[in-house]
Amino acid sequence: MELLLVAVLVLVVVGGAVWWRRESAAREARSLADVRADAQRWYERLGGQVLNLHGDHPAVRQALVDAGERYNAAGSQLEQAQTVQQYRLARETALEGLAYARAARVALGIDPGPDLPPLAAAEGAGQLTRERQVDVQGQTFKAGPQPGRDTPYYYPGGRIQGRPVPAGWYSTPWWKTALGAGAGVIGGMLIADALFSPAFADPGYPENYADGADQAGDAGGDFGGGDFGGGDF
Repeated sequence: MELLLVAVLVLVVVGGAVWWRRESAAREARSLADVRADAQRWYERLGGQVLNLHGDHPAVRQALVDAGERYNAAGSQLEQAQTVQQYRLARETALEGLAYARAARVALGIDPGPDLPPLAAAEGAGQLTRERQVDVQGQTFKAGPQPGRDTPYYYPGGRIQGRPVPAGWYSTPWWKTALGAGAGVIGGMLIADALFSPAFADPGYPENYADGADQAGDAGGDFGGGDFGGGDF
């Protein structure tokens, strides 16, 4: 009788372990399928924007170039993705591309469409609400909340060398240089210091912004929360 009870207990334990493993595997498969479908949905939406948007304005062309680059990158990431985190990365890249596509629509003067989910990389970066102009090492750099002849480069917000950089339109893509190495980093960060430091006669920024504060400012400051953002990686 005791042997029978032991056998039954062993069967129950083994059966429970097998069931738990199957359920765990099923949950992981469902989770993977869900994030894959979500990433694919945003990727396909980005593809439609890239194919259907056209314009001759420099701001439109540049935003669409950046959107196209993100579309290609997201496609490559989707092809290679095997884990939840990898599919989430592809989703983030597609959303970043959609942020550029949205900027192109703004530059075209058409409805930008529904708000996008926030990008993780742009959390706390905010967005520009006023125009600014600074001189750094003999060169003039401009930035503002709207596209213009002198500000054709859109940046959806993010962090450069740990510094929060707000979404907005810029006269040059200095953040690409800042993401490099050597002298380029120094030059890029000098531009950031000039554009975002109160020391450069820009009282609209919070005093601690130049120190790389985590928040871009309160509701009364120069930055809003922004509908979208993300680093240019």
